[in-house]
Amino acid sequence: MGRDGWYLTGDVEDFLGRAGDFLRARPGPHVMQLTWAERVRRRGAEAFGGAVLFGVLERAGAVEGTFYWLAPRGMSVSPLTEGQAASLAERLAVVLPSLPSVSADHAGATAFAGAWQRRTGVTPRMRDTRLRLYRLGTLTPPDPLPAGRGRVLGEGDVEEAAHWCREFAEAVGEEADWDVGTWGESRFADKRYTLWETPDGTPVAVAGMNPLIGGQVQVDVVYTPAGLRGRGYAGAVTAEVSRAALEAGARDVVLFADRANASSNALYQRLGYRTLTDWSVYDFG
Repeated sequence: MGRDGWYLTGDVEDFLGRAGDFLRARPGPHVMQLTWAERVRRRGAEAFGGAVLFGVLERAGAVEGTFYWLAPRGMSVSPLTEGQAASLAERLAVVLPSLPSVSADHAGATAFAGAWQRRTGVTPRMRDTRLRLYRLGTLTPPDPLPAGRGRVLGEGDVEEAAHWCREFAEAVGEEADWDVGTWGESRFADKRYTLWETPDGTPVAVAGMNPLIGGQVQVDVVYTPAGLRGRGYAGAVTAEVSRAALEAGARDVVLFADRANASSNALYQRLGYRTLTDWSVYDFG
């Protein structure tokens, strides 16, 4: 540990060496920190344009906060107090005078957005899509399950995985600027996907899960085509993936849901997921 204050580094191993225990102690609120640090560690900074920056707030030998910045994705911060956010804005304004966005738990994101506005004069705008982060309590699969079964996609199923993820991205308004050839460069490539198939083998829903990181698995990408919704397929495939995460050794299983989607929020709660925190993203100009 160095002097008190925000320590900045472009070295992900340095970041995890300083902040890894802090992040793993509360993996839920730090899910994005853990996920993206691991992606940079595995793929290298070059996979994300080479522009990465990590930060650790150190006080009296202890870690109190963290952030990461990936251009052009923006930055994400751990839960911060108003004072911690103000000190981070002051530090970053010197080295990153322009930021596209910040994402975090609602209180932390709001604290930083306000501090950044006071420091730079840039007016933040909260995105309309507001998320809720859930953590699994006791898994309660649907009873009865819809007819069919789950099928895990393997290394030979890249084209099928890419197809489903493109449909998901288009449905949620996320950029899908990749094809099968550049699939490995996307954020979707490091997940394991499960399809729910009807008895005749027709795929009707998909769910993905990130690798086990810090004792935690994030269920990420849950999608059913519009014409097939309301038949229990999403619940069945999400339960399959949640069970697989637990069997892989996860102590915590988390997922995000759009707060405006009452159906998906109710579904996850029926499966045993409980609210951990609300999540917000602010854009800066």
